[in-house]
Amino acid sequence: MTTTKSVMKKLPEVTLAFWIMKIAATTLGETAGDLFAQTLKLGYFLTTIALFLVFVVTLVVQLRSRRYNPFFYWTVILSTSMAGTTMSDFMNRDASEKYLSNGATKLGWGPQGLGLGYPEGAAILISVLLLIFLGWKLSGMTFQITEIVTFRGEALFWSAILVSNTLGTSMGDFLSDSSGLGYLGGASLVTGVLLVLVALMKVPAVPNVLLFWIAFVLTRPLGATAGDLLTKPVAKGGLDLGTAGSSAVLLAVLFGLMGYAHLKERRATAAEFAGPEAEAVEPQEAGRR
Repeated sequence: MTTTKSVMKKLPEVTLAFWIMKIAATTLGETAGDLFAQTLKLGYFLTTIALFLVFVVTLVVQLRSRRYNPFFYWTVILSTSMAGTTMSDFMNRDASEKYLSNGATKLGWGPQGLGLGYPEGAAILISVLLLIFLGWKLSGMTFQITEIVTFRGEALFWSAILVSNTLGTSMGDFLSDSSGLGYLGGASLVTGVLLVLVALMKVPAVPNVLLFWIAFVLTRPLGATAGDLLTKPVAKGGLDLGTAGSSAVLLAVLFGLMGYAHLKERRATAAEFAGPEAEAVEPQEAGRR
């Protein structure tokens, strides 16, 4: 008999493929967000509104699905990464020469940005994220994503994802622009911290669920710094591959991984439902013999 958990499972297993897709999605979120806001000159304000609406639409599709679908899940991850990129930029940046290049004085329609700066913006986002986790803790629901099977639990999960991806963008931009490490140095630092988290998984005293959420936040600045490394001018330490070309390649990679995950999920589901039937057939055949 199929259990309620297997029927209602809406979120993926955490494997190496999961983290590869997460990094690809967050890197694409950085390049695609910059493509709309900066390259196409829509500005942070309009792009934030548009991408937040995209996030809402993709989230509704995910919440209405009855079980885990890789295309639905990773599309929401991508939309939170894109929206988080421009939300962070709108919070932290303004129309000063530091953020607007080539003599530009305006980027798109509406407010250019709140100009809070990376430390202040990150402090606000950390506070919001901690409040979400506090509410989550008080609700009594699990933090283990493979055990989230209720609408309320999934809503809390996606709230944390949106804020964590926005926070991760602020952290990544700080490492790239203000820390002096540059794009490659920032990406290398975050990669090193992630490797430490992998080593801590072998330490029984450290809860794996805590390591998961720290890693989930940190893969966003890794994506942000990697995205900037791909797209920014060589003079600034980037590879100058462009936001459009980089986004197209990353999108193809992500969709390929999503297709593989979807095929794997279908095979697992088929095996799951075939199992009880096979068990029921075997006693009948044994009786005939």
